[in-house]
Amino acid sequence: MSEEQFDLCLDLMRRLAPANTSSNLVRLVKLVGPDLEEELFSAVDQPLTTAKCLASGREYLRCDYNRDEQSYRSPWSNEYDPPLLDGNQPSIRLRKLEVVLNEAFDVYRELYYEGGVSSVYLWDTESEEKGVTFSFAGVVLIKKVNGTEETDNGAWDSIHVIEVVEKGRVAHYTLTSTVILNLTHGKQDIGELGLSGNLTRQATHDLPLEDASAHVGNIGRIVEDMEIKMRNALHEIYFGKTKDIANDLRSVQSLSEAKKQAGIQAELVGKLLSRK
Repeated sequence: MSEEQFDLCLDLMRRLAPANTSSNLVRLVKLVGPDLEEELFSAVDQPLTTAKCLASGREYLRCDYNRDEQSYRSPWSNEYDPPLLDGNQPSIRLRKLEVVLNEAFDVYRELYYEGGVSSVYLWDTESEEKGVTFSFAGVVLIKKVNGTEETDNGAWDSIHVIEVVEKGRVAHYTLTSTVILNLTHGKQDIGELGLSGNLTRQATHDLPLEDASAHVGNIGRIVEDMEIKMRNALHEIYFGKTKDIANDLRSVQSLSEAKKQAGIQAELVGKLLSRK
């Protein structure tokens, strides 16, 4: 398969409903053949799935970053399910940091989401950049599903991929964050309303690094800041634009009243500007 065909596949996936990403991706692979299967599954962000760690009994999230062949590694026990003898493992140093980050984001998840599941996975990387003393990458995953109401359901998936490069007492962080949002309302007999989409943002930070434990606070802060920004952006894109479109189609108040209010606002703005 050519690079052009791969780009066309990605373009098609961007135009399809995010709520059906997993099933659409399977159909697309069947259509184009197995040559692009690995690349497509790595390039397309899918809603996260959950599993239970057999050793600890705690839930964790599954994605391409903790998968090796057909097995998934639990962040709580560091074991693969189904068992895999030679599965990829983080170094001892990274595993210690991974454990602390999982506990930290478990608290973060409870504070901001009041439920859901979170997982953090780290892996070693190599950097040829001059002055680099250590480098690694990781992903912070958070999923919250709200299905308590019979007619209202929603799902939020956060995928934060982090690349870290240490240079002495300074760490350079490159964060690529994706949020997948899926909302449904109504029943089949009365009609359903579905709203789904995804948003991706990237940011870089250079932060002080006193010791290895400083990564916990640094990563926590940049992920928290990014999630707040993306939450506000989603609110504006999904709900603000939806409201504007609905108002353009059919105004809540009479058009004459709306024009009158707009005239009063314009008059007030004009007077305020004339005072400056």
